[in-house]
Amino acid sequence: MLATCLYLLFLFAPIALLVMGSLGESWTNTLLPSGLTGRWYAELAADPSFQRAFLTSLKVVAATCILDMLIAVPLAYALHSTARRGVQAAARVVTLLPIATPELVLGFGFILVFSSDALPFIGSIWLLIAAHVVVTLPYLLNILLSDMTQLKLGDLERVAATLGAPFMSRFFDIVLPLVRHSLFAGLITVSAISIGEFQISNLIAGFLTRTYPITLLQAFYGATGFACAATVVLLVLAVTASAAGALTARAARTG
Repeated sequence: MLATCLYLLFLFAPIALLVMGSLGESWTNTLLPSGLTGRWYAELAADPSFQRAFLTSLKVVAATCILDMLIAVPLAYALHSTARRGVQAAARVVTLLPIATPELVLGFGFILVFSSDALPFIGSIWLLIAAHVVVTLPYLLNILLSDMTQLKLGDLERVAATLGAPFMSRFFDIVLPLVRHSLFAGLITVSAISIGEFQISNLIAGFLTRTYPITLLQAFYGATGFACAATVVLLVLAVTASAAGALTARAARTG
């Protein structure tokens, strides 16, 4: 019980201090901020660099989710329904490589490949989206594969096939409806990872394609209250994504 309380204190104390700092008038050489104000949020909303970074992050997240969905759903279905066990195991290992490989290594790899005269894409938003897809795709793919295995889609498809259902009907009428909860939960996970991704983004983003976490780091060189307010916004996005994922998992269990 004591260990749990200490863990929760360790977890929530920095969050509480961030919220307090974002609402404090000043915070210099004191344990807690002094005064009460909401001007840091007003300045954050009016700051053009944060506006641009926030919109860039939203664009990257949206594009990453769409591309992940278009790649992961057919790939997971193909691995689940047609591949042998050995091929499935090898495919899982390959798809997990971006998670096992340090993001710093991936970032330098992107720099080496896409900073040449033949592929001068460093700084473009499309390369940034591609990097986020590489980082997040394994999460969505493995969520879908696990759900397809538990649902025993192969048995359901064989029954539908014996009744004369063609492939497209089986895919759209059986597979997609059954994996919709795991797909939605996986996309929420992808969104949470993408919105907070920093290492690769910081290495390959250009001045006009900086994401919110990159701009957030620079805020800590200025006013503490402003930096706290910017961090709280990112925290709210992460909590919202986590809550949405929990609600989706609950709907999947009760549905």
